Amino acid sequence: MRVRLRQGGLVGAAGTAMAIGVALTAGATRADLEHGAHHQHVVKHVLLISVDGLHQSDVDWYVSKRPRSELAKLVAGGADYTEAQTPIPSDSFPGMTAQVTGGNPHTAGLYYDDEYSHAVLEAGMTSCQGQPTGGDVIYDSPDDKNPTALDAGQGLAGLPGSILKMTGTPQALLAPSTLPVDALTCQPIYPHQYLKSNTIFEVAHAHGLRTAWSDKHPAYESLNGPSGRGIDDLFTPEIDSNALKPNGSPYPGGVSWTGDNAATMQYDSYKVRAILNEIDGYDHSRATKVGVPAIFGMNFQTVSTAEKLLRSDGLKGGYLPGTTTPGALLTRALDYIDAQLQAMDNEIHARGLMGSTAIIVSAKHGQSPQDPNALTRIKDGPIIDAINAAWKTGHPGAGDLIVAGVDDDAWQSYLSNRSQQAADFVKSYLWSHSASGVTYNGGSRTLAHSGLVKIYAGRASAQYFHVSENDPRHPDIWGVVRVGVVYTGGTKIAEHGGANPADRDVPIVVYAPAALTPRVSHHRVETTEIAPTILRLLGLDPNALEAVRVEGTAVLPGVGS
Repeated sequence: MRVRLRQGGLVGAAGTAMAIGVALTAGATRADLEHGAHHQHVVKHVLLISVDGLHQSDVDWYVSKRPRSELAKLVAGGADYTEAQTPIPSDSFPGMTAQVTGGNPHTAGLYYDDEYSHAVLEAGMTSCQGQPTGGDVIYDSPDDKNPTALDAGQGLAGLPGSILKMTGTPQALLAPSTLPVDALTCQPIYPHQYLKSNTIFEVAHAHGLRTAWSDKHPAYESLNGPSGRGIDDLFTPEIDSNALKPNGSPYPGGVSWTGDNAATMQYDSYKVRAILNEIDGYDHSRATKVGVPAIFGMNFQTVSTAEKLLRSDGLKGGYLPGTTTPGALLTRALDYIDAQLQAMDNEIHARGLMGSTAIIVSAKHGQSPQDPNALTRIKDGPIIDAINAAWKTGHPGAGDLIVAGVDDDAWQSYLSNRSQQAADFVKSYLWSHSASGVTYNGGSRTLAHSGLVKIYAGRASAQYFHVSENDPRHPDIWGVVRVGVVYTGGTKIAEHGGANPADRDVPIVVYAPAALTPRVSHHRVETTEIAPTILRLLGLDPNALEAVRVEGTAVLPGVGS
């Protein structure tokens, strides 16, 4: 469950591109693959697709069951990296940031879309001198001028049909009063300003290349990079807004676009339309002819909601109990994704771009658990309240110890007191506490250690995230859950954000038949390697990315030097 607390209380084709005569073989070393490549730069466009929630196991299953599918074509004709993992935490914000910066949270500086920093001031503060630092850093739907509207407050008429008219510069749709405040300048910190590393969009822009992207919140203007000018056309319809059918009437129950899987497919289809317009050489709205972007793409949410919803449209969500086999709703979602990939492929072919466009399919994050029988839903609010009460009992006059936290399928807390003693206090309480939760079938299950298998507190958490103890952004407490634990009081059957395999084991498929010999690579890779790979495909220098230089992030094996 996502909780915000303050002191005082809870507050996944087209033929493409270049000539590399290197086979990706399980027996070859990574060095062989990197240094044996011969590169001809004929790739002019890279289409990056993130299918949120997509596991490598889902790709394997789908290709085996649908051997004539578009996804099977991409896998068979491309470089299939079967041992890819996302960063930790496996949240959307650091997950997408990794793919465009080449950096993990300790370098890029983003740990979650709803986090906390000990170095900022709370949103809305206008008188900053002498104020103690520490505040929420929320780059999500609450930042919209109107979080309930698909256009996030732009004021478009005739929604949802007119959504393609939404601005390509969504920074203007954010409410400054909702943003964290810089303690030195007393000014709101926009998402792109909080990012510590530059992006592939900025590098492309520096070479006079056009860029575009589509994502789920205006706060993804962070992908512009620190300059704030990396993306020429950024289309960000608000996914947390009130879902409307094509005729404009609300979906039953007044749900958001994630509350009904059919609504999610409708929502994703707007972004697909934007991509098709961009393949045709227009901006996302098809209003202006601007040329096909060098780097463009989108993220899909349909698979993610099909994994999280217990039931939707009369179909059971997630996987078949006792297995990792997609159930009816998830199978429908995968079929939808495949159809959209084929539509993009067809458009690329129709526009004569098959010899100059590369397609990359991956995911910001996976989702856990896959087997519903492992699910235990635990309410974290009472645990947090109990920790704060126990701390205040032992420290008369003290305020809440846990002042912020986002617990989806991991435990992360930020503390008002950053001493090791305080961190150890929280760790001890969590480890000694037994938590009761609700299973997939509605039964009860009690788990030791608050549902956790490992807790990193204070300096141990800093070491886990490879930062100094004084780093203001990393969680003071980081807990790895027992597989299946989701902290929620609702009915969701899976979540992301944690460190277990199902959170992190995602696909990377690079489809460029003229560039890469179709092979399967079993080398362990990270989604951070997508960023330098995109630059390499375009003939740009991967070392132009700051995170690549800091972390030594490699280009994916087999993509030529």
